[in-house]
Amino acid sequence: MQSLFAPWRYTYLVQERPPDSTCIFCEAPSHRDEEESLLLYQGALNFIILNLYPYNNGHLMIVPNDHLASPADSTPAQRSEMFDLAAVCERALREVYRPDGINMGMNLGRAAGAGIESHYHLHIVPRWDGDTNFMAVTAGTRIIPESLAQAKARLRHALKGHPGVRRSNRP
Repeated sequence: MQSLFAPWRYTYLVQERPPDSTCIFCEAPSHRDEEESLLLYQGALNFIILNLYPYNNGHLMIVPNDHLASPADSTPAQRSEMFDLAAVCERALREVYRPDGINMGMNLGRAAGAGIESHYHLHIVPRWDGDTNFMAVTAGTRIIPESLAQAKARLRHALKGHPGVRRSNRP
């Protein structure tokens, strides 16, 4: 059996968890501090947000506005908008980061790796040939050379220029 070591995720694993009645995704769209908010776009049924603990630069998530545990619990309109936003995110990531590939996926349930089981979301992660380099292999460290603030500024600008993304209520 092989072991996968991901020590860059340790901060996430040991952080204090909010009470069960609190959902970080439900609270994200109403975050009052624009500087701290990772929200990039607010759609009619879903929003786009940066991952606070990214696997790579530009790691985005598309999250339903409604607190839903599974796509099976959502409406066709919610799923349709999510997929449309995924296409917009793909274009923006290709424009801004020029990745060699992009992973899109969901972890539904604890056994599947969901960090937040009660509110499903779609991860969109840009990937580059060789992005699992010697640092990750030998030192168990992933290098994310761009701050979340820089990623937010670059991606917000790119998202505004793509069809399908109306101007958000945030600047």
